[in-house]
Amino acid sequence: MSRFSILPTEQGFYDWFEKGATNLVEAARLLNELLQDYTNVQAKVSRITEQEHHGDFIVHEVYDMLHRAFITPIDRESIQHLAGAIDDVVDNIEAAADLMLLYKIEKPTPAAVRLGEIILACVEQIDVSIPLLRHKRTIGEIRRHTIEINRLENEADQVTRAGIAVLLEHPEDLLNLIRWKEIYGALETATDRCEDVADALNVIVIEAT
Repeated sequence: MSRFSILPTEQGFYDWFEKGATNLVEAARLLNELLQDYTNVQAKVSRITEQEHHGDFIVHEVYDMLHRAFITPIDRESIQHLAGAIDDVVDNIEAAADLMLLYKIEKPTPAAVRLGEIILACVEQIDVSIPLLRHKRTIGEIRRHTIEINRLENEADQVTRAGIAVLLEHPEDLLNLIRWKEIYGALETATDRCEDVADALNVIVIEAT
């Protein structure tokens, strides 16, 4: 069903998308806070886990509404894809934080700190983009935000490679290499999932224009 159908549509999807984006920003903010001020680690990771659980709840509500809705404001598959992609970012943020707790990391590396900043920048672009879905006059503005997300994701790739290169300078510290390679992987994957959100948004823009 076209997003701009003259028939009544279920507008509640936009509300849940915006709640999902708000939850995502909070998860990324908490991760950034953890990396910038690496104290009270267990408590901070627990707060991130709470955001992950809340994200699961939001996705459930979107899927339930999708099941009940006769008419949707945008394509059903696009709704499902966008909601799931937002939640996937939160999942990877939580995974990275949990790994730092699990591996008893004593101090974040500069690369990890920068990746946390990039993740937060990406999700802030998502948060700005989501409300633009509501109106035909604003939906085209989403494109500039998705371009910035793609740029940030490319930077995250470079930061990750540089971080691993530093680890490889000390191959004798195999445990540290293993731990940080996995943490970097989770952080970088969070930016990849942000790019998935950008792709989902771009599809909706194309469908609407």
